[in-house]
Amino acid sequence: MKSVGIRFAGLVVGLAALSLFVTPDVAAPAAKPAASAPAQSGANKAVQPDVTQEFGDWTVRCYPVSTPAPCEMIEMLVNKKTGRRVLGVVLVYNTSNDQHVMQIAMPLGVMLQSGAVLSSDTFTSNVLHFRLCDIQGCYVVTPLDNSAIDELGKATKAEMQIVSVDGKKFNIAFSLKGFTAAHNSLVQLARQKAAGASSKTSSDTQKP
Repeated sequence: MKSVGIRFAGLVVGLAALSLFVTPDVAAPAAKPAASAPAQSGANKAVQPDVTQEFGDWTVRCYPVSTPAPCEMIEMLVNKKTGRRVLGVVLVYNTSNDQHVMQIAMPLGVMLQSGAVLSSDTFTSNVLHFRLCDIQGCYVVTPLDNSAIDELGKATKAEMQIVSVDGKKFNIAFSLKGFTAAHNSLVQLARQKAAGASSKTSSDTQKP
């Protein structure tokens, strides 16, 4: 099982900081999904997911929050030797505009000017620009249209192609096992939660 929490639409990114790039043969599934916090309440208490489902190497989680994107599907790679997380992928579905956004968290030490490329055996993205870096890693955020999601669903493998600050090229592979089933659940659950939140809002406004 692979998972990671990543900041998007209020969700918290949780990648450990490291500057060592790894190749796919030193990556391994995480034992447990990292805790994620889409919102804060009280004394910085993280909101916990109220739905968690696993599909192959992907985990789908939804939260008790009223947003157009209340659910996420996530995967994480960790270094076998250090136990540190080296790649995190999160996909969210926005019910308000029928769009997907993917955020990918990568190690520190990337050459920002070179960007990154998401590639599979059925799909290759344009060069993706890094949105920001912090002490935990560097992050790419990119919209994905439905055709790109379909192509990834047909693929058997995917990888992020990046360049380190010393000019070396690296490919960090991640699994697509369970991707389609996880995506179907993501969309279904997000729509159900959005519909429920809308009904509750409508009901509340009708109260005398």
